[in-house]
Amino acid sequence: MSAVNDTVLDDHPGSVRALLRCPRGAVDVTSFDAAATPGYPGKGRADSLEQLDALRPTLDDLEERFYANSIHTRGPSVLLVLQGMDGAGKGGTVRHVIGMVDPQGVHLHAFKTPTKEELAHDFLWRVRKEVPGAGQIGIFDRSHYEDVLIGRVNKLAAPDEIEKRYGRINEFEAELASHGTRVIKCFLNVSKDAQKKRFLARVNDPEKYYKFNPADLESRSHWDEYMQAYDLALSRCNEDYAPWYVIPCDHKWYRNWAITRLLIEEIEAMGLTWPPADFDVEQARRQVEAL
Repeated sequence: MSAVNDTVLDDHPGSVRALLRCPRGAVDVTSFDAAATPGYPGKGRADSLEQLDALRPTLDDLEERFYANSIHTRGPSVLLVLQGMDGAGKGGTVRHVIGMVDPQGVHLHAFKTPTKEELAHDFLWRVRKEVPGAGQIGIFDRSHYEDVLIGRVNKLAAPDEIEKRYGRINEFEAELASHGTRVIKCFLNVSKDAQKKRFLARVNDPEKYYKFNPADLESRSHWDEYMQAYDLALSRCNEDYAPWYVIPCDHKWYRNWAITRLLIEEIEAMGLTWPPADFDVEQARRQVEAL
């Protein structure tokens, strides 16, 4: 396995990575508190903007250093997987967290219903096309896990095919890790009550109509089945080279802070320094001064 992922679990007890790491083995996602705020250093929503802004310079510096390491050599990459029920905040995470860094170093892809062409291929075919390149932070808004979540709940594939996909996902993520991609998977854990409040906010505000999709209610009607599908996904695909983190999302401000802090810890763990000059610095300085 690549050295990029060697330190993925080398955390002190108070780190966000340690606090939010999904336990290994069988899990029950309904046992996770969606309203919890583990590790948050402030007073709550009242100072949440200040807490998030305080992290901005660090994340921005790390992202630039991360990008710089790929200019002349094959540097590492990051894949942030955002997976959760409708209303958990995938779009909000992209806007408030990823929006803090230079978009040149970001590759975002939202996985929608597969097209006819995509359905004609293996389920990982369309996913492989969107894997981030060196120096990029890739974000999957939904991901290959749709094929063992909605695929299971809506019976879009035969049961034996669904079972095979867990192993193939593990193999795919191990391949990514071995090639220098740090895989960070976030289960955006929103409670059923919080989801209902967010849906109501959308249908009661003309400025939020665009966020509401009546089809989301179909998924909500199968809530328990989806929770069971998440149980299996988090239990069977939770290796150290591609760990799941459970992000409580009932408080949007905590979600944004936690994922920002998580990204910072993950990139810091890579131990990246600024790449050395590949030119004669003194000669270049003289040339610049002479112009």
